Amino acid sequence: MNRVRIGRIWIDAVTFDEALEGVAALVHMGNGGSVFTPNVDHVVNAETNDALSEAYCSASFSFVDGQPLVWASRLLRPALPAKISGSDLVPSLLERAARESWRVYLLGGGVGVAATAADRIQRAPGVNVVGVDAPPIALQTSNEERAVIERIREAEPDLLLVGLGSPKQEVFIHRARARLPRTVAIGVGATLDFLAGRVWRAPGWVSRVGLEWLFRLLQEPRRLTRRYLWNDPRFIAIFFRTLVAHRTSRLAGEATEALPLDLASKRAAGGERS
Repeated sequence: MNRVRIGRIWIDAVTFDEALEGVAALVHMGNGGSVFTPNVDHVVNAETNDALSEAYCSASFSFVDGQPLVWASRLLRPALPAKISGSDLVPSLLERAARESWRVYLLGGGVGVAATAADRIQRAPGVNVVGVDAPPIALQTSNEERAVIERIREAEPDLLLVGLGSPKQEVFIHRARARLPRTVAIGVGATLDFLAGRVWRAPGWVSRVGLEWLFRLLQEPRRLTRRYLWNDPRFIAIFFRTLVAHRTSRLAGEATEALPLDLASKRAAGGERS
């Protein structure tokens, strides 16, 4: 299985179906895991945020969420097969959760968002939401965070959907992993807002042409202007620096015939990225 590095973040070159099966394999093995979906903003922030970079280094899977990163990978090689956003992956995982009786926990979003999302999710027969929470989480460890982790641990979810926004969700998942040894945690960004109907998702064609950021910006200009218009343009310099780096420093591969289960086994066992 090939991976490509963009900046300080490694991304798995997988199809949507391989991503889905990889997460399911982690759940089946019962050894926990962490799954992130990097976009341009994540790549930019990881340059200066060591905690975010460290969280990505120990992730079980890293699936590309952003058409610009897919385009960039075509020059860096190997080309990432497809954009795999959390908002696309989560509905398929919830269908799998219903069929296979996974226990699901929702964490994050604004006041009432996780509860509303849970109500909507449970309209589908078989989806078992065992807890919701929307506490304030800081980048630094706090007593509130420890209490949240304890509530999650007691609920014993198979799948934990964390919508705290980046970098909080990735850092939180990384810190919580040792105390949630059987739970697969996924950083899902705004997906809980989408599930709750609080924020509209961009139409498919908008996402395919790489303008999902503009669609989001028009909906939430006060919150997202700085991110998209000031922070994210720094990605251009990061991309060119990665492009001119020696090819072996930005590529990694694992030869195996049994993907994604074998890879998931290695990642669940705690193996870190190159």
